Amino acid sequence: MFEFEEQHKMIAAAIRQFAEREIAPNVDRLERGEILPFDLMRKMGKAFMLPDMVKKGFEKMKKQAEEEGEESVKGRRRVGMTEDVGIGAVMAIELSKYSPGFVLSLGASLGLCGGAIMAKGTMEQKERFGLPVLTMEKIGCWAITEPDAGSDAFALKSTAVPDGDGYVLNGSKTFITNAPYADVMVVYAKIDRGREEKRTHAFVLEKGMEGLTVSKPMSKMGMRASPTGEIFMENVRAGKDRLLGGVEKEPASGEAIETFQGERTGSAPMALGIIEKCLDDCVRYARQRTQFGKPIGEYQLIQDKLAKMYVARENVRNMVFKQIWMAKNGRRPTRAEASAIKLYCSRAAVDVALDAVQIMGGYGYMQEYRVEMLMRDAKLLEIGGGTSEIQIVTIARELLRD
Repeated sequence: MFEFEEQHKMIAAAIRQFAEREIAPNVDRLERGEILPFDLMRKMGKAFMLPDMVKKGFEKMKKQAEEEGEESVKGRRRVGMTEDVGIGAVMAIELSKYSPGFVLSLGASLGLCGGAIMAKGTMEQKERFGLPVLTMEKIGCWAITEPDAGSDAFALKSTAVPDGDGYVLNGSKTFITNAPYADVMVVYAKIDRGREEKRTHAFVLEKGMEGLTVSKPMSKMGMRASPTGEIFMENVRAGKDRLLGGVEKEPASGEAIETFQGERTGSAPMALGIIEKCLDDCVRYARQRTQFGKPIGEYQLIQDKLAKMYVARENVRNMVFKQIWMAKNGRRPTRAEASAIKLYCSRAAVDVALDAVQIMGGYGYMQEYRVEMLMRDAKLLEIGGGTSEIQIVTIARELLRD
């Protein structure tokens, strides 16, 4: 597959129309934090009937679980939504041209939080916590990163001490997308039974639980349309119904790694959206902007940058198409493949956005021309979900292990 199908193109056009009408006029307010992305998310969901699709899909899942057992529906993340990952890709690509921060909040709520609950939760947890997140009635966040455990994601200090019929959670999380406003939180902690070995598990917490507090939104370089914050747990009592999956039969690190890989491969469509927008704007600018009596597009140094941007776009597009092809053929990316996708695509997005600013010069440095926002937003792709350095280490380890 080297081209989107007609259905994908139609959906892309519809998303562009929505973004032009609803997101583009609000980008500056989103960037300044004057409005949050969540109402726009719900508006988009309603426009494309996503909540209705999720509810219908969940009812089918519930019926199958009753007839065949819960194991038959385990691992499903895209409840009620099409299994065609190409549709999700075109949505991320088109929306990222207008506001990557909007896509970040959308993905953290639906994909990371809602997806984790639907993939690993009990049916009761799916219905109680996951369904409201996927229908966008509630906003979700996925919290593993801690102040002293960034790249070393599983060196957690947050603990869950068994107590009676539940657990007592203590600790903190940082750099968590949607945390300041999240209703539902998937939070990772180490279950502490007083032994040396402590297994990492996920818990589902909710806003308003005693001892659970969040920070104000952090001030950031980029992705300003997406609120980021901290989570604090001080003797938060969580019943066993809050343990994701309901039992401690296996460490949650496997689920977390699976979610990390999804986050890493999910950066490719975002990177492609940023690259395509920068390239389109720069080609238009190079045709119109004149210096020394001719369009700057006639100068070889500008042509060199445009050509490199085009090559980056082609390479990232091919990686996106490969992911779609793999999904259609029932294959998931390996750890090395997921890390390679994130490493290349994130670097390409940053390089292209920097060149876009350079091509436009002083205008590119101004907020009026969106390439400065895209440059700032692109940088997070090299950091969030595992830094570029971690991707390099992961790839090398997998190669040497093979």
